[in-house]
Amino acid sequence: MKIVQINVTCGSGSTGKICLAVSDLLTKKGIENYILYSAGNSDYPLGIKYMTEFDTKFQALKSRVFGNYGFNSISATKMIIENLDRIKPDIIHLHNIHGHNCDLELLFKYIKSNKIQLFWTFHDCWAFTGYCPHYDMIGCDRWKSECNNCPQRKSYSWFFDKSSVLYRKKKELFDGLDLTIITPSEWLADQVKQSFLHKYETVVINNGIDLSIFKPTDSDFRKKYSLEDKFIVLGVAFGWGVRKGLDVFTELAHRLDNNYQIVLVGTNDEVDKNLPKSIISIHRTNDQTELAGIYTAADVFVNATREENYPTVNMEAIACGTPVLTFNTGGSGEMINSSCGAVVPKNDIDAVERFIINMGKSNFYDRKTVAKQAYSFAGDNAFERYLDLYE
Repeated sequence: MKIVQINVTCGSGSTGKICLAVSDLLTKKGIENYILYSAGNSDYPLGIKYMTEFDTKFQALKSRVFGNYGFNSISATKMIIENLDRIKPDIIHLHNIHGHNCDLELLFKYIKSNKIQLFWTFHDCWAFTGYCPHYDMIGCDRWKSECNNCPQRKSYSWFFDKSSVLYRKKKELFDGLDLTIITPSEWLADQVKQSFLHKYETVVINNGIDLSIFKPTDSDFRKKYSLEDKFIVLGVAFGWGVRKGLDVFTELAHRLDNNYQIVLVGTNDEVDKNLPKSIISIHRTNDQTELAGIYTAADVFVNATREENYPTVNMEAIACGTPVLTFNTGGSGEMINSSCGAVVPKNDIDAVERFIINMGKSNFYDRKTVAKQAYSFAGDNAFERYLDLYE
């Protein structure tokens, strides 16, 4: 059995880490496998980069001009097919292929003509919409019948609204595939069942994390930032903005007194320009052990995301013994129970503030009990289920 995963990244970002974990497990089982990826650089021996950074930017520009999001990158897809012809996989496992790194029509025609079994892990909703990976924040449900007059079109195309055309093309392309859909959350599985993909088998496999890295970890973080007597409110994200709740942390910085300290990880220079000076900003780190130390040092992890599938950061915080507070959006609350955190209504900043202040007065979570909830997040257990599906 030969397996090829296709994703934007290899080893970085949440989807890239999942690909790597699956690949490592396959290798341990003696199964030949590869990861085709398009962005960044990886020294992983089974990773094959098929696209240059320039080409990615050029395809993104074409998508913005012509509105054909997901149906442009023909040269890159030919490189994918060239590698597939050489490897001759029995199974193709797709992850994130809407980073201007694939022409869906060309790839699906190849898969059908070669009768290759296909698995696709949906990390968002893009596969069954015209344009949008996420629509929860704006409350759009046009995808249930047919996308048109896309309210988020300007995020994907400067001039043309092709949401209806792309929606119909996707719907037609899925016909005739030997496809199994995988979703990390029950929430996303329910969305799939309401879409034109409802006839396909959909399996829920929660994401997993490496519990040998994400665990209660001593660090000098509090001492380094002189936070020994502070109640630390932590946020971690990649791509900070309104969707990830940056405005929530900004508002909390104005409301909370000096006994509290907000720390944001994954920021950059542009984000820093809009942050209150009281917030400690830490630019993205690729050192996971350092990140585990930051999680452990925090008193509460706040995930103020407005659109979410099954966030890895929630699991990482819980595994480090830090309780999680999140908005009730997507599958963000599915891994949380009363022993390791709480879920509040989306956009209810007052509820977030009350929860933090109550914790600051009397921390009602036992960190060892919180950390025990992470046993169900063990990566090998989660990814063994992928092997069961393959076999």
